Amino acid sequence: MFVTVLTQVVILFILIFVGFILTKIKMLNDQSVKSLTDLALTLVTACVIVKSFFREFNKSDLKDLLLSFLLGIILHTAFILLTLLFLKDKDKNRQAVLHYAAVFSNCGFMALPLQEALLGDDGVFLCSSFVAIFNAFVWSWGIRIMSGDKKSLKPLKILTRPAILALIIGFIIFIFSIPVPNIISQPISMLAALNTPLPMIIIGYHLASSNVLKGFSDIKCLLTILLRLIVFPAVAILGMWLCGVKGNMLISQAICCAAPVAANTTMFSAKYGRDTELSVNLVSLSTLLSLITMPIMITLTEKLATL
Repeated sequence: MFVTVLTQVVILFILIFVGFILTKIKMLNDQSVKSLTDLALTLVTACVIVKSFFREFNKSDLKDLLLSFLLGIILHTAFILLTLLFLKDKDKNRQAVLHYAAVFSNCGFMALPLQEALLGDDGVFLCSSFVAIFNAFVWSWGIRIMSGDKKSLKPLKILTRPAILALIIGFIIFIFSIPVPNIISQPISMLAALNTPLPMIIIGYHLASSNVLKGFSDIKCLLTILLRLIVFPAVAILGMWLCGVKGNMLISQAICCAAPVAANTTMFSAKYGRDTELSVNLVSLSTLLSLITMPIMITLTEKLATL
């Protein structure tokens, strides 16, 4: 498990370094990164969600899927409430980034490979439903926080977001066992594969003009990372276990909750004019520290799951 986590962290930083180098040699600029950001946040995210539902239907999977959906909703709601209660900053641009970073984990890139390594296909399926709920909250509450636009919470606007439409389409495909021909599923899978490199390269671009070491002297930055990596996962794991959630379901949800700050924090920060340097520091530092915290959290969860 330690080696698996280490491997994912190293891969992530290699991709970030690629973005860093491309920026230094002038292959990336503000306009190109803006276009890449829009591509990653719309088309690529939608393909990731739809692809996660390419699975043969059965009642047991549906039950697990619905439970995972429910847990995802409860956990994200709890994280939002705790964040609003304990994390405040006088600078509204900073506060928006801090709130977003505390609530949303990198459950796609960091969690999915761990799910596959520890739990196999079942873990990936359960994680995919958590990722779907993650995107539902990102494109509603997350956009509200980052953009400052209250209209973003209108039901019709939420339902027409690419990620939410993809969630609805994917769920219909799964429930009704709609066969997706290879000529359609393969391009979707190829586009979904961009979900890892694009955000990392974009982070590398912003990293090239920021001072990551500054994050170690930023108390609010460190507090946010503490919440994201230790406090929120511990609350989630203990709460689920006390409510009777055990076995693979508990482990799967714990992996998602224990992941570092979501990579798209930086993309949304740049898109909506928030504190981009702070977002880069949060993503980079939390990812590095997750090398220590994730194995501890997952090991403890595995112990609880069998009690």
